[in-house]
Amino acid sequence: MDIKIRLPETEEEWEDYYDLRYRVLREPLNQPRGSERNEGDETGIHFALYDDGKLKAMARLDEHSMDVAQTRFVAVEKEEQGKGYGKLIMYAVEQEATEKEYSKMILHARDYAVDFYLKLGYEVVEPSYKLFDVLQHFLMTKDL
Repeated sequence: MDIKIRLPETEEEWEDYYDLRYRVLREPLNQPRGSERNEGDETGIHFALYDDGKLKAMARLDEHSMDVAQTRFVAVEKEEQGKGYGKLIMYAVEQEATEKEYSKMILHARDYAVDFYLKLGYEVVEPSYKLFDVLQHFLMTKDL
């Protein structure tokens, strides 16, 4: 294993990055291509986890407020879930947020991902919204 977490560098890597985001987070909800992108992609900090040169996981870090960061679009390749890639990408995101002197991290976890984030030290604050009126999300926080 040769794991590296970094920004996608080439046009092909960026295409793979957004393709992974689409296939894991939007396609299962019958959403069209393009729905995996938003205006925050221009300002967010992107994380791509490569193992032996193959993209396995991704996430984005956004500023929520002056001292609060937000993790968004966490995705792990479907057949690679449960192998620790999600934990590694989250540690990288949290480390970057800490280096940028944020004191808290928030995220909106899909109902089926809540247990994953609880294991990483996040707490459920409240139900937040239903994505596409289908998938319940929960606001979660963690002090950094």
